[in-house]
Amino acid sequence: MIWSFGPDLQPVLEVEPGDVVTFETNDCFTGQIRSEDDLVTEIDLSRINSATGPVAVEGAEPGDSLVAEILDVRPIEWGVATLIPGFGQLIEHVQSPLTRLFEVRDGVVKMNDRVSFPAMPMVGVVGVATDGEELSNGLAGRHGGNLDDHWHGAGAKIFFPVRQPGGLFAVGDMHAAMGDGEICFTGVEIAGEVDVRFDVLRGKQATWPVTELADRWLPHATAYEYDDALELVSEEAARLLVDEHGFTMEDAFIFLSVACDAGVAQACKPAEGFGTIARFSIPKIDACPAPFSG
Repeated sequence: MIWSFGPDLQPVLEVEPGDVVTFETNDCFTGQIRSEDDLVTEIDLSRINSATGPVAVEGAEPGDSLVAEILDVRPIEWGVATLIPGFGQLIEHVQSPLTRLFEVRDGVVKMNDRVSFPAMPMVGVVGVATDGEELSNGLAGRHGGNLDDHWHGAGAKIFFPVRQPGGLFAVGDMHAAMGDGEICFTGVEIAGEVDVRFDVLRGKQATWPVTELADRWLPHATAYEYDDALELVSEEAARLLVDEHGFTMEDAFIFLSVACDAGVAQACKPAEGFGTIARFSIPKIDACPAPFSG
């Protein structure tokens, strides 16, 4: 397990492009909350958001993209969500701290006898080594980290900009289900297993991780405030359209406006010290069928 992403990570495993690795992950509380009697205010906050790894991929060098294709995400049969004092838009209107236990079985998440909904297993913390600064796993940045993008489940292919030889990939903080809101700062936090197939895209990378799905691709960007994150992800998306697919900047701007969706993957405010993760959803069309050309 690692508790932060930095430039000096040491691999616990080295693999070749094409290899598949199964990661056993903790929930974001590292097993410290196991019932509704366990409150987030009573745990060791230095032991949150652990990530399993890192794994080095042979041949991945700075300037490349490390490609992590999520083949499967298998949560265990229970998880928790919490209300944390001081975190979230509605915190003045609700009881906190508070813990809710969820049952996860047969593809369904059960909140209580009245409320259940389809499971959408995904990973929250997923990243690679940085080029300088060291960031705790609870934070997101150009390396990835706590992206909390609910599209990061089975079938997602994430392109990470390689800043250190081998890339040094780690993953953790699984969720059984989560939408884009996460306004209380937790999803259904859960442990489990993740199968990842690795590859390397030579000589191409974005500034932040970019995700490819069957029908769309998604640039990311992070900043503390919403408007700053949206500006950065707009610039990132436009740059990829211009540099990789030959759009003019004007056409990229119009295309992002009329055919693409802007959104956030982490929307908890107030959350002192934690930023906003913005993303664009760009449909796969003949003019831009993937994040990178060639």
